[in-house]
Amino acid sequence: MKPARSQRPLEYPYTWDQFAHGEWACTHVQTRLDEWLPRLFGYHMLKLGGLSCEMVTGHCNIQHQVCIDKLNPLRNMEAENYDLPFLDKAFDVCILANQLDYTDDPHRLLREIDRVMIDDGYLILSGVNPSSLMGIGRLIPWRKNRLPWNGRMFTPLRVRDWLGVLNYEIVEMSCFGLIPATRHRTCGVWFENACSGLLPAIGSLYFIVARKRTYPLKPIKPKWKLKKSLSPVSVNYRTGG
Repeated sequence: MKPARSQRPLEYPYTWDQFAHGEWACTHVQTRLDEWLPRLFGYHMLKLGGLSCEMVTGHCNIQHQVCIDKLNPLRNMEAENYDLPFLDKAFDVCILANQLDYTDDPHRLLREIDRVMIDDGYLILSGVNPSSLMGIGRLIPWRKNRLPWNGRMFTPLRVRDWLGVLNYEIVEMSCFGLIPATRHRTCGVWFENACSGLLPAIGSLYFIVARKRTYPLKPIKPKWKLKKSLSPVSVNYRTGG
C-alpha cells in the first residue's frame, strides 16, 4: 500500500474543465449531492477547493456558504487548506469534491477539516475509484500527466478507515459511473442499469457522507462493596461428667 503522504509535487485542479470527462463526473457528483442537500441544516457551510466551489448548493437550507480556493472565480476567500482561518467547530457541513487525491498530506487535510467541524456535522466528499475502469486508465503512458489520472486515487475503503480514526460515522458510501458516457448518454445509462451489481466494486466515482461523532467521557464511579468478614460461630455446649 502506498503511503498517504507524498513528496512529489501534485497538480491541484481548480475547475472541472481541467478533467477528462469533467462534465460527466461533475453531473454524477451533483446528482448525489442534490439528494443530501435538503437534509442538511445549520448556519455555515464550507466548500473547500475549486471543484467544490462549482457544485450547486443554492437550494440548501444553509444560507451562509464559504468557498475557498486560490484560482477558481467562484471563490469568496483564499486560504491554505492546511491552515484554515476559522475558529474550532465553526461549520455544520463541509464539501470536499475530488480534492483529496491532489493533496500531499491527506491525513493533515482531514484533521484540519475535523477541527473546524462542529459535533455531529457532515463531511461530504467524492473521488475517483482506482479499482474502476476509469482508474485503471492511469496505467496508459500518455494519460499519466493528465487529470484525473495524475492524482493519487485512494480507494473509498481506505478513505473510510481514515474517517473512522477521526470518529466519523459513515452514513452513505456508494460508487457509480462504470464508464464515462459523454456522447451516448442513453447507452451509458442502459449499460449501468444492466451492470448495477458491479457498481459497488468498480464504479468510477465514489461518494461518501460521514458524520462527526463526539462521545463525552463519563467518569466511572467505583463500586464500593464491603466484604463480609467470616468469624467462627460460637457454640455453647455442656459435656456431662
